[in-house]
Amino acid sequence: MRRQGWILAVLAAIGLWFFISIEPVLMPFFVSMVLAYLGDPLADRLEELGLSRRLSVSVVFLLLSLVIVLTLVLVIPMLGRQLGQLIELLPAALDWGQTSLVPRIRALTGIDLGTDFDQMRQALLDNWRETGTFAASLLAQVSRSGLALAAWVGNLALIPVVTFYLLLDWDILVAKVRASLPRHWEPAAVHLARECDEVLAAFLRGQLIVMLCLGIIYAVGLTLLGVKFGLLIGLLSGLASIVPYLGVIVGIGIAGLVAFFQFGDPLMLLAVGGVFGFGQLVESTVLQPKLLGDKIGLHPVAVIFAVLAGGQLFGFTGVLLALPVAAVVMVVLRYLHAHYKNSTLYDAGRQPQDEESP
Repeated sequence: MRRQGWILAVLAAIGLWFFISIEPVLMPFFVSMVLAYLGDPLADRLEELGLSRRLSVSVVFLLLSLVIVLTLVLVIPMLGRQLGQLIELLPAALDWGQTSLVPRIRALTGIDLGTDFDQMRQALLDNWRETGTFAASLLAQVSRSGLALAAWVGNLALIPVVTFYLLLDWDILVAKVRASLPRHWEPAAVHLARECDEVLAAFLRGQLIVMLCLGIIYAVGLTLLGVKFGLLIGLLSGLASIVPYLGVIVGIGIAGLVAFFQFGDPLMLLAVGGVFGFGQLVESTVLQPKLLGDKIGLHPVAVIFAVLAGGQLFGFTGVLLALPVAAVVMVVLRYLHAHYKNSTLYDAGRQPQDEESP
């Protein structure tokens, strides 16, 4: 038994080393796995209605493709325009801070931030110019390098192909993995797999829908108020809401500054707060209970740590996988903790005291 454990540990280490070694080519496959996982329940539902598996997968694939294409066609250009406007307004915003904000702070507190603000302003402008120069040189380098451009396009082209075939054979792959498990491990493995599926479904389907709904509420509300970059700020706040309360903090901070700089009216700050307060009300009373419940249970600190650790270890692919992997690890740890509480190791320290007690 101990020998088998060592063999499994060595195989796991070799597998981890292998995946780290080929990390640059894994991203399209991981994206395809996520899309196939999200689309499989709908394909199963269509099969129950009488459609063949191939036809069901084709319908789901077309729906996923339509959503992605509409997002690229409608949302990305608007975000690009607003981002360009934000870049153009950065020097004006810094000048406003130097001429208006710094004197007000000096008058209220007596603290002179003029020199520090000048240094910060110059550093921001210099880094902004360097970022633009770096981006331009990077794009030029990619354009000159036909091999790098071909590899990038090839990775994008792989995603729909791999997604289609994974969707087509998803149930077969799951059945083969289950049949390959050692017989005495199968009950525990199936139990853990079902719990992981519940958590992942709550996260991938529930949390992503919550983020999307919050982003739409914030973007529409800020746009109706006339706040510049409302779409950009709203969607960024929705993405940041993957960490509880971070989206609200980021959104109110940025939108409040933009609204105050744009209108100069303190009442607009209350209006911005009302937009985010309405979003939080909808999230707490409708979205969270209906879509998530208490299935995920990841602490905000654990969420932050998982994202940072995933990015440090595996780059962008690690960021994409950080929270799903953390959710699975949480399920496994709960399972191990339950077994530990029922083990003799946990009860050994209490038995002598129990025997001495009258």
